[in-house]
Amino acid sequence: MMALRVAASPGFRIAACASAPAAVAGGGRPRELPPPLALLAEGTTMVVGGHRGMGMNAVGAPPGARVGAARERENTLLSFGRAADHAALAFVEFDVQVTKDGCPVIFHDDFILTQKTEALYERRVTDLLLEEFLSYGVQKESHKVSKPLLRRMEDGRVLTWNTQEDDSLCTLQEVFERVSPRLGFNIELKFDDNIIYPRGNLDHAVQAVLQVVFQYAGNRPIFFSTFQPDAARITRELQSVLFLTEGGTAKHNDSRRNSLNDAIRVCQEYELHGIVSEARGVFKNPSAILKAQESNLAFLTYGQLNNVWEAVYVQHLMGVNGVIVDLVEEISNAVADLSKPDLSQSMSSSSVGIDGKHQAFSQQQLGFLLRLIPELIQQPH
Repeated sequence: MMALRVAASPGFRIAACASAPAAVAGGGRPRELPPPLALLAEGTTMVVGGHRGMGMNAVGAPPGARVGAARERENTLLSFGRAADHAALAFVEFDVQVTKDGCPVIFHDDFILTQKTEALYERRVTDLLLEEFLSYGVQKESHKVSKPLLRRMEDGRVLTWNTQEDDSLCTLQEVFERVSPRLGFNIELKFDDNIIYPRGNLDHAVQAVLQVVFQYAGNRPIFFSTFQPDAARITRELQSVLFLTEGGTAKHNDSRRNSLNDAIRVCQEYELHGIVSEARGVFKNPSAILKAQESNLAFLTYGQLNNVWEAVYVQHLMGVNGVIVDLVEEISNAVADLSKPDLSQSMSSSSVGIDGKHQAFSQQQLGFLLRLIPELIQQPH
């Protein structure tokens, strides 16, 4: 097991890279983007990103669940705008797919569902024209009829997708134009795990996204991520990209996706800039963080464990550089407290304050916790 560290993370940076940009529409070449998020600037604590804005909508979560249906609809201008109001939040993560007519839109699921009378209608997002996609959910224009949104769960159930505050679906261009430029963007290039994509299809999707980014990025910090190894390789030819992985908590036919060690090899082979792993994968294989650091790779995590402050704090000690969370206000404020002067000495003895309280961990206790967590996360839920 890797040794625990309390010192600040090494001073890596995810640097902009547009050394070999592909041609865009009209035969031009895209300009180089401004340097993306300085995730690992020397002397800073870990950064926090908002998952799909202010947090994902956990449709069907039981009453009282720690992460439930967020107040705002995920992946909307409303959710991103609320996230931008939290100064301690460095960036938001969101999912981008490209419609049939070539427009990048913000939506997580591969399929979008609605219901009329008793009939259920299910369409693949990338098979829709932009106008069709925007016809789902609440409408910007009052005279247009809203199509109710439903969501298919992993167990096959289809549930009504309600939130306390709704907002319309949106495009990538709208997000750039209407969200505060101080907020960084982690743009996840979304592809269906069950499809083997020809190179041309991946090229088309990546180019469509980059055309919007190059035109509207301004000075906003930006980095890309994707679970699709070939899309990561293509994007890396143009810009900074991190490789998304479940970190060995799920199995795929593509062996490049089956462990953190595989993810590190993908980054080395394709010269990617880092990894975004499911947090459980880090606790199952903490030594991977040291291997990533030795390869000068950024290391971020996502997942339900990141909504538990103690798990985030242990990751900070392990050397994880950033976390993507649903409980935006709680976790971002707690991480921000790590850099406050009154906590600098307590950090050296592995203690941290939150909501006026301190939770202290000795090195022995932290070692025990790191040994225990891998066993816990493998238990059936």
